[in-house]
Amino acid sequence: MTFLITGATGSVGRHVVDLLVAAGAPVRALTRTPDSAALPDAVEVVAGDLLRPDSLLPALTGVERLYLFPEPSTAAQVARLAAQAGVRRIVVLSSDAVTEGSDPDHHRPVEEAVERTGLDWTHVRPGEFAANKLSVWGSSIADAGVVRAAYPDAVGAPVHEADVAAVAAAALLEDGHAGAVHSVSGPEALTVGEQVRSLAAGLGRELRFEEVTPAAARADMIEQGFPEPIADYILAFQASWVDRPAAVHDTVERLTGRPARTLAQWAADHRADFR
Repeated sequence: MTFLITGATGSVGRHVVDLLVAAGAPVRALTRTPDSAALPDAVEVVAGDLLRPDSLLPALTGVERLYLFPEPSTAAQVARLAAQAGVRRIVVLSSDAVTEGSDPDHHRPVEEAVERTGLDWTHVRPGEFAANKLSVWGSSIADAGVVRAAYPDAVGAPVHEADVAAVAAAALLEDGHAGAVHSVSGPEALTVGEQVRSLAAGLGRELRFEEVTPAAARADMIEQGFPEPIADYILAFQASWVDRPAAVHDTVERLTGRPARTLAQWAADHRADFR
């Protein structure tokens, strides 16, 4: 039984690959750049691109279980090809934005395409990735030891990418997940100030928090290279968490038998990235 991992060199996909290899599963990893994939020797690395579904045909041969990175523009064709190739189970990396009704037509179309195949499916819906802290706050932390953010009363539950992968790996390896929707979060609901203190603890350094206006936060993200719609999307989420805190789910502990990793643990794992 071969497992095909799409998005295998991504932040979640790499962890999925490692977990499956550790479990002794035969893993085939799909990447656009196989020569630089740097995946374990036990992994069969193949070239392919979700944006070119026909390029997946060789990779799908002999595959029974598929981890699907979300690409809405080609999801229907990829799902159909998977079914035709004999895949029996698909685990979709989705988003808790679908649960919250705020998905920007990105993840739900992928879920629906997979559901229409009639195959066994499982949707893994992470909330905010802890890695967003690096993307949005990393520069100011590295340069000045400061976090500048709007909405200090917003309450989030950032999740470690390795915990998202652990849930996906469980759904790939174990029976009993067909038709399940697994929402995944970190173990704690934290205000922005509490998140800054958690980051400081994990990074082993002092950090300051400075409240800025939403307009200033938006301008900072755009200056860092965020497209305007993405900056607006992030700020809208942050604003929503003021009155409606992000949900904390027990999915990681329930499916893996251990607690989800804290934001401080995530920061400790990524110390080098903040330098």
